[in-house]
Amino acid sequence: MSLKISVITICYNNLPELKASCNSVDRQAKAPFEHWIIDGSTNGEIREFLENHAQPSYRKWISERDKGIADAFNKGIERSRGEIINLLNSGDCFFSAEVLGLVEDTFLANPSITWLHGKCQTQRGGKDVVLGKPFEKAKLYRGMRSVWHQTIFLKKSLHETYGLYDPGLNIAMDYDFLCRMADEPFIFLEQQLVIFAPHGISQTSYLQSLKQMEEVYTKHFGRSLKLKIWHLRLRILYYLLNGPFGKFLYAVKTRLKLENI
Repeated sequence: MSLKISVITICYNNLPELKASCNSVDRQAKAPFEHWIIDGSTNGEIREFLENHAQPSYRKWISERDKGIADAFNKGIERSRGEIINLLNSGDCFFSAEVLGLVEDTFLANPSITWLHGKCQTQRGGKDVVLGKPFEKAKLYRGMRSVWHQTIFLKKSLHETYGLYDPGLNIAMDYDFLCRMADEPFIFLEQQLVIFAPHGISQTSYLQSLKQMEEVYTKHFGRSLKLKIWHLRLRILYYLLNGPFGKFLYAVKTRLKLENI
């Protein structure tokens, strides 16, 4: 018995990053059922690469302008025919060749779960760190601090239940969907699943992302003093970590193995 896994990669004028993601998909010991490339580029570089270079049979693509990240995600989800969906942005890579096989084995061994997530490698304070802890609904006021959509694999049926990503959100659309499916049964994998490209919009527009996450949380759960205090902490850390002293403190934190706190 096997599962059909659909990997969806959105991209925009960034062919080198897309190639890196494709290479990580192509080296999987368990090939995906399909790998959708949703290309919203303003130039034809990615389309030319896809059309004029040999691609595996599971790779499919569309090249057309979209209305933002959520719209691109939704285009991929609507076209996918797999039972399990993963959103692997261009530039992000699966950590090893065993990731999709591990995901399939986990779903088959735990038929009651509807999604899973795991650890990812990213950058904090200029250093590579491995982050990720089991999702806790009670800590959603902290945003997606320990959950990354690139490490989430979910049953497509969840989109039939909770809908698609909100195109009115340009950053926190994944957080909004996580809030909607917060009561669904899941498993956290201790293994590292993804290497996260450090220049995504949630990092380059960090303060804006905090504002949007606060709006999303309030919409779903109402006003929260804990959220206000947490976001104040994050803003202080943001400014601190962008200075030399903050980078030193974070280096100490990682040496003490406290990066997941």
